[in-house]
Amino acid sequence: MGAISEKLERQERLSGVGCQRKRKEDLRFIQGKGTYIDDIKLPGMLHADLVRSPYAHARIKSINVEKALALPGVHAVLTAKDLKPLNLHWMPTLAGDVQAVLADEKVCFQHQEVAMVIADDRYIAADAVDLVQVEYEELPPLVDPRKAMDPDAPVIRPDLEGKTQGAHGKRVHPNHIFTWEVGDKTGTDQVFASAEVTVREQITYQRVHASPLETCGCVASFEKASGDLKIWLTSQAPHVVRTVVSMLSGIDESKVHVVSPDVGGGFGVKVGVYPGYVVAIVASIVLGRPVKWIEDRIEHLATTAFGRDYHMTGELAADRNGRIRALRVHVLADHGAFDACADPSKWPAGFFHTCTGSYDIPKAYVRVDGVYTNKAPGGVSYRCSFRITEASYLIERMIDVLAQKLGIDKAEIRFRNFIQPEQFPYRSALGCEYDSGNYPAALKKVLEAVDYPALRREQAKKRARGELMGIGISTFTEMVGAGPTKTCDILGVGMFDSCEIRIHPTGSAIARFGTKDQGQSHRTTYAQILASEIGIPSDHIVIEEGDTDTAPYGLGTYGSRSTPTAGAAAARAGRKIRDKARKIAAHLLEVSEDDLEWDVDRFVVKGVPEQFKTMKDIAWAAYNNVPEGMEPGLEAVEYYDPPNFTFPFGAYICVVDIDRFTGEVKVRRFYALDDCGTRINPMIIEGQVHGGLTEAFAVAMGQELAYDKHGNILGASFMDFFLPTAVETPKWETDYTVTPSPHHPIGAKGVGESPHVGGVSAFSNAVIDAFAHLGVTHINMPYTAWKVWKTIHQLGLDK
Repeated sequence: MGAISEKLERQERLSGVGCQRKRKEDLRFIQGKGTYIDDIKLPGMLHADLVRSPYAHARIKSINVEKALALPGVHAVLTAKDLKPLNLHWMPTLAGDVQAVLADEKVCFQHQEVAMVIADDRYIAADAVDLVQVEYEELPPLVDPRKAMDPDAPVIRPDLEGKTQGAHGKRVHPNHIFTWEVGDKTGTDQVFASAEVTVREQITYQRVHASPLETCGCVASFEKASGDLKIWLTSQAPHVVRTVVSMLSGIDESKVHVVSPDVGGGFGVKVGVYPGYVVAIVASIVLGRPVKWIEDRIEHLATTAFGRDYHMTGELAADRNGRIRALRVHVLADHGAFDACADPSKWPAGFFHTCTGSYDIPKAYVRVDGVYTNKAPGGVSYRCSFRITEASYLIERMIDVLAQKLGIDKAEIRFRNFIQPEQFPYRSALGCEYDSGNYPAALKKVLEAVDYPALRREQAKKRARGELMGIGISTFTEMVGAGPTKTCDILGVGMFDSCEIRIHPTGSAIARFGTKDQGQSHRTTYAQILASEIGIPSDHIVIEEGDTDTAPYGLGTYGSRSTPTAGAAAARAGRKIRDKARKIAAHLLEVSEDDLEWDVDRFVVKGVPEQFKTMKDIAWAAYNNVPEGMEPGLEAVEYYDPPNFTFPFGAYICVVDIDRFTGEVKVRRFYALDDCGTRINPMIIEGQVHGGLTEAFAVAMGQELAYDKHGNILGASFMDFFLPTAVETPKWETDYTVTPSPHHPIGAKGVGESPHVGGVSAFSNAVIDAFAHLGVTHINMPYTAWKVWKTIHQLGLDK
């Protein structure tokens, strides 16, 4: 018992994988000692503000900057005219398009960047913005993507007129960006032609936006004497930004230094490069002084990368027992004025081909058409992996529609169509290779936890009394860990990730990564992975990210890729360390390497437990007593290119009550079960699930970036854009199962985005289920009290 107790004590001291420990990051943050972009103050620093268009579509007839330049404290006003000699008035986007840095002759969306003012402080810059005189000639705006390819539709991008080939293939209209197809169209059509049952539904996933605590911003400082450019940036992918800046500016990448300090939330919106960054960098180069630019909240919501805006038509073919035989989908994707989506190069619609979900669907075909409109560009994965929320939402809505038509219980129809555990690894009809899962067990556990039959009995009684109660089920699969370089890249750079570890002589360690934390607790979880691999307590392992001068090249943090890629790199780098440590231990103990076994934090001679060397002993010896021919030190670097994505999944149930006189939706209960493979830190997982569900609640119940017919954005401030507080947010009940990924070094899959993916569908299915007995098959989000009440009124239930 003494040996077992001693071993448990050593494991507890390590605080490795599976330990529910508090976040290492929090002490600094709660003391107000974080360093964000607005905390960066440099000698001689100037401040920038942007002149933005009040119109969604207009020709720029003239720009007069004289009054602004005359204001004391103003140093420069830059326009496209000033950027043209540098060939910087247009910039490449991550999607293979080009985007105007400052509007050149025409504006294509409201609040588009027209000029930048650089002044002594932010207040002078803001005053000078009002003094810049721009004469516009209004043009007809296009805001409805369904009219984008009409013969008489306004041409949004005259710079592309006559170009019949785009980054992703043939263009068939001046406002057409791409057509992306996947699956077996002929085979799918044949199944539909002979199907016993078919259902069809038009589903819109509205335009929404991430709302991190910190908006986007940068500080650029160009040193003329050395030619070095240093940029502090709110970036989720600092190495990618460095590469893009070098490509744009012509400055050697070795002279571009990007630092992403503490980032107050990202959720996808801080992946790309925005015009404000580019102009601030140009201003610093031209003026020879540091320049800071930070957007306000209206600018953030109105102009940085939006999420969703997918207009989907889904169809299912099935037999009379509810067994799905085929899925057919067409999507119209509204990309705004420029195609600036942050998706892998080969997949212009991201991972939408996961829209078969958790179900064994033999045949499927998907077509996505991307179009330009007079809206802000972007299209990021707002807390989801590359359009998976849209894909999951589509199939989860469609399977409810099918169940409703056939009169089959919505849980039962899922059981009848699930991919079974013995089918893994499973290749879907759309080409995704799912790594592992047990979907029936997950849903069964949730149904038992909430007493699903009792809920349905209660619902039947309430319906008989004219009351509205909905039960929403969501069983989702996410595809994360972008990704294998054979399929995933951004601007040609493969989406691997990296870890570099250095063990110090006294037994502590530092590890650097190519990812970037924005609240995901990397300093805690990466240290836990390494603690388990190298036997050094996680408290003695320092984690660094976000500095391109010190961190190994990586593709950043988004799409739940940190654990699947960088976490795997950490484990493999740790194993390289341990392999070398084994050789040093064998040398110190004068035995063969084969005579040693690893025991938590040390190498022990097999059968002789009192003979061992701890990692602390080995770290010291690595610098003064290594085997002959071995180089000193204990360091390792790993660039991990995963063989496949990982596929976390979950089963959620949401119960709502709806007031038929006000339309208010009350979430009575929400039960969320997630399977993210090996659980690194259960406490952090629970926090991630809570955060993701809260954002899902926001999207389903109120968030929408709507536009009026003139292209004016409605909802670009927190007065109009729903951001739930603790008052509105429901109570979350969380649960889990564990199905490790077979190809990940520690079996982990990722979890940060799963609750958003599954949560939106659960809320939506619950609200619509409240009206299903009255023949309602779909209501588009968001479910504001006004929208829900209108449905109630149309059904005559408010009498």
